[in-house]
Parts: sequence; C-alpha cells; structure tokens
Amino acid sequence: MEAHRLNNLSIQEYVSIEKDSNTRYEYHDGYIYAMAGGTLNHGLICGNVFGEIRSALKEKGKNCTVINSEVKLHIQEKNKFLYPDAMVICGEIEQSDEEKNSVTNPNVIVEVLSKTTASYDRGDKFYFYRQIKSLKEYILIEQDNAQIEIYTRKSQLWKITRIVGLDQELFIPTLNVTIPLAGIYQDIKF
Repeated sequence: MEAHRLNNLSIQEYVSIEKDSNTRYEYHDGYIYAMAGGTLNHGLICGNVFGEIRSALKEKGKNCTVINSEVKLHIQEKNKFLYPDAMVICGEIEQSDEEKNSVTNPNVIVEVLSKTTASYDRGDKFYFYRQIKSLKEYILIEQDNAQIEIYTRKSQLWKITRIVGLDQELFIPTLNVTIPLAGIYQDIKF
C-alpha cells in the first residue's frame, strides 16, 4: 500500500482523523503531522514540572490551572493546533470555537527539549507561540543536563534568562512561584 501525505484538511477533518485514529497530530494550516513518542527522561521531566508547578500554585492559592500535554493549544492567528508539554492558564480557560478540546489563552508554556525538537521549539514553534496575546512566559527545559531557559515577555520584546545546575531555582514571574531544579529533575539520570 502506498502512503499518502494528508494536506489541505479542514479543522473538522483534522479533529475527525485524530479522534478516529487515537493518534495525536499537530495541525499546521491544513497539514497534519503525527506526534512522536518521548524518552523516559522527557516523560519524567514533564510529570515533575506539572506536579511542581501545580503544588506551588496550590500553596500560593492562585487561580491558575496547569494543563498537561494531552490538551491541544489552538493558535488562531496562525491556524495551528499544537501540544505543548505543559501550559498554565490563570483565570478562566478559553476554548477554541473550532475544537472544544483545545485552549487558546495560556499564560505560561513549557516545552521539554530533545535533540530532534530543540531547534523547532526555539525557532518556528516559539514564533507561533509569540502570536498568543496571553502568553507571558515560555520555558524550555533541557533533558540531558540541568539547564532551563526562560523567555519572559516585556511589551513586544522577550527577555531571556538561563539557569544551570540542580542547586538552582526556576522563578516564574507571571505565577510568582519558585521551583527547585532538583524537583524538576527528580529521578533523572544524566
């Protein structure tokens, strides 16, 4: 059987294909791309960062929701649906009109980098994310060493901060929470 590239799909066709196949796909203005599986370190870090942010928010009594990588992000301005590793939405969650199982208003997005996705996460994907008006912070977490980059929106500019070492802490200004890198990298073998 010959494989066919699926393109020029409507959002409704995309949603139907994803539902029927039980596979997650990114949607890029009519084109879909299957999401690859992650490494053990990737999965552990995603779980750790979700738990750490959720605990810190609960402790502070913040009205924010942490969302894992099972939920789609709809970037309406670019006609894209993506699956960030984690998102945080403060206040009311806004859902896409075209796909109710997706959100549109994250304040913080987290991606765990891999060798195959790092340039995409820092490049095109970050460009797409910057179109989201509610986004204040974009956090990139290395999985092969204890290093995190935080991109913080200051008007139209983005400030970049890098923290390195298990003895350091990640401060997320939008949420006013601090998370130890040792917690994010718990059980990780470098």
